[in-house]
Amino acid sequence: MVKLDSLNITLPEKISLNSGAKKILTGIFKKPVNEKIFLDELGFRGDGVGDSRIHGGKDLAVCAYFVDHFPHWKKELDREIKPGAFGENLSLAGINETQMNIGDIYRLGEAEIEVSQPRQPCHKLNKVFDLQAMACKVQTTGYTGCYFRVKKTGWVMPGSVFEKIQEGLGKISIEMVNMLMFKKKNNTDLLRNFASLQALSIQWRKKFQKRL
Repeated sequence: MVKLDSLNITLPEKISLNSGAKKILTGIFKKPVNEKIFLDELGFRGDGVGDSRIHGGKDLAVCAYFVDHFPHWKKELDREIKPGAFGENLSLAGINETQMNIGDIYRLGEAEIEVSQPRQPCHKLNKVFDLQAMACKVQTTGYTGCYFRVKKTGWVMPGSVFEKIQEGLGKISIEMVNMLMFKKKNNTDLLRNFASLQALSIQWRKKFQKRL
């Protein structure tokens, strides 16, 4: 059974990610909340991103990560991993990239959200975990998490039921899309298929179309 393990938000603030480094605006340090939060088309109220050129927007309104990966990272990094550690809004238990498909729609409290693309690891993960290879490790393992767009706005409570209400067309998993983006980059048949997948984010469809 899939469970919302933690609901996490934070407003962007200027933080020095390395000792002595220049401060940058970031919203990656999400913190668990214990009250209901309204989810609109651009994300949770009271939440935000530091760089809106590459984060946020309707296709990337909600970020999720899978707590079933936490034991792997705890062993790999020799450190405790807590909800929000990957900058995710939703820490989900009982599911991963192999079981979640592009276009799957879930009910989350009063809201409904649709899987739109894998989360593409960025350089800020390197700084958050103080490990230069962290983003690369996330990409290589395929333990990326994913993004959702909001199909229906509404209130979400910590512990809200997370329930699939519609299956995505073609059952194309997050794992499969990651594989095409990062490993089997020139598979023409898959590129053509994924580039026309309407539930996939516009940004990733354009990337696949460009490869074609």
